[in-house]
Amino acid sequence: MTDRLQELSNAGVAVWLDDLSRPRLTTGGLKKLLDEQHVVGVTTNPSIFQKALSDADAYDEQLRDLAAQGVTVEEAVRLMTGRDVRDACDVERPAYDASNGVDGRVSIEVDPRKAHETESTVAEAKTLWWLVDRENLYIKIPATLAGLPAITQVLAQGISVNVTLIFSNERYRQVMDAFLDGIEQAKANGHDLSKIGSVASFFVSRVDTEIDKRLDKIGSDEAKALKGKAAVANAQLAYEAYQEVFGTDRWKALEAAGAQPQRPLWASTSTKNPEYKDTIYVEELVAPGTVNTMPEAVIHAFADHGETRKDAVTGSYEAARKVFSDLERVGIDLPDVFKVLEDEGVDKFEASWKELLEGVDKSLKAAAKGSSSPSDAA
Repeated sequence: MTDRLQELSNAGVAVWLDDLSRPRLTTGGLKKLLDEQHVVGVTTNPSIFQKALSDADAYDEQLRDLAAQGVTVEEAVRLMTGRDVRDACDVERPAYDASNGVDGRVSIEVDPRKAHETESTVAEAKTLWWLVDRENLYIKIPATLAGLPAITQVLAQGISVNVTLIFSNERYRQVMDAFLDGIEQAKANGHDLSKIGSVASFFVSRVDTEIDKRLDKIGSDEAKALKGKAAVANAQLAYEAYQEVFGTDRWKALEAAGAQPQRPLWASTSTKNPEYKDTIYVEELVAPGTVNTMPEAVIHAFADHGETRKDAVTGSYEAARKVFSDLERVGIDLPDVFKVLEDEGVDKFEASWKELLEGVDKSLKAAAKGSSSPSDAA
């Protein structure tokens, strides 16, 4: 039987899971994905943890202990999510060792309410790095304007970073520059560059969702013919930018000092439009040295019927540029699209974080009173 995920891995795409929960850890589900589905990394976000902590009773015992200690809601959330991420790091450690620190990584995100505060983001990143205490950890920092200097400062201290919520190529180039600045400073600070990892999470499907909506509103045949093309073209041009930046003398000097490149990570790869193939954002973005983080449903879908081309991206750049020029010609304001997507991305994660805090607050109060189970209260 064809092992499609192995073929994908052989083509240079690291398969990561975009999900985490305590039941996935305690039942051995994550280890099974590592052993059987070639899953060599995990990403999380506030929405994932909000769902995990509201749906499961696996957190009840820890909630009772935290309630007895009288910790704040924020402390409880960090201790619960930090424990899950630390345990996931341990599960993924074999992949980390086998890849010399390239894969086997697990991400935890800074409080999204601090997305526009550089100093607070840096401070929390340092705290999370200390709390989880695993070298195969990634600290997720959003690619907002305030996040860019935070990325540099955190990397400069030898902390590995997953840069998230990247939508435009303009911002992506700023992210890569922040990465290079950070690695150069880390070198000057005497850190072992081979231990510092980073990925740049470039969001895919949300671009089609937003642009398709605008194309429908325009309503012309020319506009409708462009539906479903923007997201892949945007990511293809991101890979071109990646090849350019990591082919420069500036990067080669850092590579010679032991640094690892900041790989592009394709995020938001589940298909939002049921008219599109469920594996389109995996198949169309096969390229060496990339990561594709997928919900479990997409992993299973690709294992069942996904198709792998050796390199589906290199050589696509002129066609991708034409898609963008055609979008502008029919009236799509691309800078506005990317601003809306970034703002919505931050807002969605902040809303999920607030829901998470509210749910844990109810659970802590219920645990303290002993009147009902924390899972029911959440």
